[in-house]
Amino acid sequence: MSARVDWKETPRVHIFKADLSGLKKEEVKVEMEEGRVLQISVERIRENKEKDDKWHRVERSSGKFVRRFRLPENAKVDEVKASMENGVLTVTVPKQEMKKPEVKAIDISG
Repeated sequence: MSARVDWKETPRVHIFKADLSGLKKEEVKVEMEEGRVLQISVERIRENKEKDDKWHRVERSSGKFVRRFRLPENAKVDEVKASMENGVLTVTVPKQEMKKPEVKAIDISG
């Protein structure tokens, strides 16, 4: 079990979209780990098999998977938002404006 994830950067945000069709949002976790690592994890538990049930085919996958993405320095990790609609998880990470390093000229003596 795995998911395909797109990562797009706009001038204001990083946007992650993961195809998770057939999953409920309760089966999906979005976490920030180690400060700048976005982690998307899923666990789908297989349906209980009753003693009297006769299964003809089992094709839907069950199990776990984890995807991790190291976010750049400009990510506002405290303002991450996630939503799920029609089997697509969207995670939005706002960006902060990075200040240009100040350059100071040093006089050379001699």
